[in-house]
Amino acid sequence: MFTEIYKKLFKSYGPQGWWPLLDHKGINPTKTGAINGYHPRQYDFPQTEQQRFEICVGAILTQNTSWIQVEKALQNLAAVTSITSSDLKSLDEETMKNAIKPAGYFNQKTKKLLLFIEFYESLHGRTPTRDELLAVWGIGRETADSILLYAFNIPTFVVDAYTRRIFSATGLIDKNADYNDIQKIFEDVLLKDVAVYQEFHALIVEHAKRYCKTKPDCEQCILRTYCH
Repeated sequence: MFTEIYKKLFKSYGPQGWWPLLDHKGINPTKTGAINGYHPRQYDFPQTEQQRFEICVGAILTQNTSWIQVEKALQNLAAVTSITSSDLKSLDEETMKNAIKPAGYFNQKTKKLLLFIEFYESLHGRTPTRDELLAVWGIGRETADSILLYAFNIPTFVVDAYTRRIFSATGLIDKNADYNDIQKIFEDVLLKDVAVYQEFHALIVEHAKRYCKTKPDCEQCILRTYCH
C-alpha cells in the first residue's frame, strides 16, 4: 500500500527535486510555494561542501515555519556573508538574528545555529550519526533525519506532521504512534534508496499542502479512496 501511494503521488506531482539550494538555478513549477533552487531527477546533490552546510542550516531554520520564510532568511544571510560554517561563526549575533527573522524564533534559532556550527566543524568532514545529531541542542528527530537524508545522502525516512496526517487517515499508521515507530514502518516496506526516501517525503509535503490542510479538501484529494 505504501509503495502504491508513493507511485500515485509521483505520477500526479512528478519529481520534487528537494533540497532547494540558493546557488542552483533550477525550478519546480509544479509545486506549491517557493519554486526556486530545486533539482528534479538530479540526486547527486549536495555537490559542494557549502551546499551541504546550507542544507543543514535550512533544516534548522525550517522548524515551525514555511520554506518560503526560510528562503527569505537564507537570502538575507547570503547578502551579509557566505553560508559556510566559518563565515557564519564569525558573523555578529545581532546581524544573524536580524537576517533570520523571517524564519521566526530568531533568538532560539541563532543559538541552535551557533551550537550546530561548533558540532559541524568538530566532524572534520565525516558523516555524523543520528545519535550525535540528536545530542546537539535544538536538533530533534525530524531535523536530524532531514540533515542525514538531504545533506549526507543517508537513507533515513523523515517523518513530519504531514506524514502522520495523511497516513493516519488511511489507517496505515496510528496518529499517536512514536516517531521512530512510524519511521520503521516506512523503512520496512520501502526500497532503502535515498532517491525514493527524498521523493516520498517531498511528495507527502506537497500533497498535504494541497489537500490535507487544517480544513481538508477530501473531495478533490487523489488519495481519498485510501482513507477511512
